[in-house]
Amino acid sequence: MRPCETGSVTQILSIQSAVAYGFAGNSAAVFPLRRAGLDVWPVLTVNYSNHTGYGAWRGPNIDADQVAEVVRGIDDRGVLGQMDAVLSGYQGSEAVGHAILDAVALVKKQNPAALYCADPVFGDVGRGIYAADGIAEFMRDHVTPVADIMTPNLFELAFLTGMPTDTLDQTVAAARKLRELGPSIVLVTSVTDPADADDIIRMVAVDAESAWRVETPFIHRDIFGSGYVGSGDLTAAMFLAHLLQGDTLADALSATASIVYSILKTTDDLGLLELALVQAQDAVVAPTYHFTAAKIA
Repeated sequence: MRPCETGSVTQILSIQSAVAYGFAGNSAAVFPLRRAGLDVWPVLTVNYSNHTGYGAWRGPNIDADQVAEVVRGIDDRGVLGQMDAVLSGYQGSEAVGHAILDAVALVKKQNPAALYCADPVFGDVGRGIYAADGIAEFMRDHVTPVADIMTPNLFELAFLTGMPTDTLDQTVAAARKLRELGPSIVLVTSVTDPADADDIIRMVAVDAESAWRVETPFIHRDIFGSGYVGSGDLTAAMFLAHLLQGDTLADALSATASIVYSILKTTDDLGLLELALVQAQDAVVAPTYHFTAAKIA
């Protein structure tokens, strides 16, 4: 990955959901990205009162045509060619998914060096597929071939590749398979192995040259059935940010783990339901805890 030009600010078009209360989608990604020194232009796919983990929420889904209209309005300003990357997360419908891919194509037409980072948010171990019908297949068949970076969890990686992800070795093999299907860089989150102790969790990153892993303590707190909502959105954003700023794969993985764990630890220490993004904002640029990625042979 290349760093941004001297004197310029890295810019990201982030097309994701948003919530008024709490942190998910763009509400979890935009502030940390800006705190890290990047400019972010958020385009919303939903505008909910709160994330769905609470079981009830209010607010609209944004129609695919309206998502596309916002992107076209940004294009009218003549600035899409300045975007260094497009970031996407949960997609509520295939129509919105196609609107996002159209936006990616438009950005890449004006800036061929721009990257597309897709967080394929559609399922998880123990929950199965929770996205709307057809979304998982859309991610596999349409998003994977055009993404430059993907950040699946174990369940999503297994679905996208059709390969097992029960062990670390299997996960690395599946991540390499996913690379063959499209993205040049794959970050796998929530990686476990039967030999692991109960108090650790890891991430794995793979590119054309190497594979790396990083381990952090596992915070045993499961409020909404899937841990802290928004932590995956934060992870994808921070990983993309560090790649755009010129970090090596190993350094980007190390920084991401350090930032995310530092924020999660503060959240847990304070007993909060929602991520402590404000209270722990300094961890975005100076993490309290540091973890170093190790190369996988």
